[in-house]
This record gives sequence, structure tokens and C-alpha cells, in this order.
Amino acid sequence: MEKSYAYFDHEADVGIIGRGATIEAAFEAAAEATFAIMADLPSIQPAAKVDVTFDEPDPELALVTWLNCLLAEARAAGLALGRFSLRRHNTAWRGEAWGEPWRADLEKGVEVKGATLTMLSVHPADGGWETQCVVDV
Repeated sequence: MEKSYAYFDHEADVGIIGRGATIEAAFEAAAEATFAIMADLPSIQPAAKVDVTFDEPDPELALVTWLNCLLAEARAAGLALGRFSLRRHNTAWRGEAWGEPWRADLEKGVEVKGATLTMLSVHPADGGWETQCVVDV
């Protein structure tokens, strides 16, 4: 299963779906879905890197933690993020993301404030993994 993302309708916010061959790839796709709401990912240059580490045994809570850590790091550093990598060892998660400072010609979409527990799901699907949650915009 190739990594991919999609969206689903939600009343006031946006539902994201991440798919991948591994749980880590599905989480990376969920990050792509989240940040693609804010900017055109292919337009973002990987000029700066942020590191994210956390410990979480529950895969569903790990998804929300991963997305919210990325959003917090991006906001604090003033970065548009466009590329993501995540590894897991037992309950320890270590991720990296690359992006660049917001620039005038980088089209801004809708700001994502955070990932929520609404419609949260992480499960095996189609020979890989599928994740979903609602992000607050």
C-alpha cells in the first residue's frame, strides 16, 4: 500500500485520513493531509528540520500527539512543513519534519489549530494501515 491521504466531511472542521503500508507511513500521510490544508506541499522547500519525540502506548492517542506536536513546532518556528518521517520503537515515537519559513509566494490555506479526538481511529486496512481524526480549523 502506497502512502496517501484524503479528507472526509465534518460540520465545522476537517476530517483527515492517512493511509500507508505501516502505521508510521499512515501517520506520515495524516501529517501530509493536515499540513496540505494550510499550504501546497510540493511548493515547500525542506530548508529547516524539526524533531518530535514522545512516548504513547495507545496508537490513537499517538496520532493526535504526533499531529499536535508537529503543529506546535511549526507554529513556534514559523514554518510551513511539507515532508514527514516517523519511527516507532515500542511506545517511543521519534519523528522529523522538514519545511521552510512562510514566504510571501507560499499560498496559505486554512490554519489548522489542532488535531482532536473526534472520529479518531487507527486500524489495519487493505494490507496496510488507515488513520483518521478531525482537525480543528
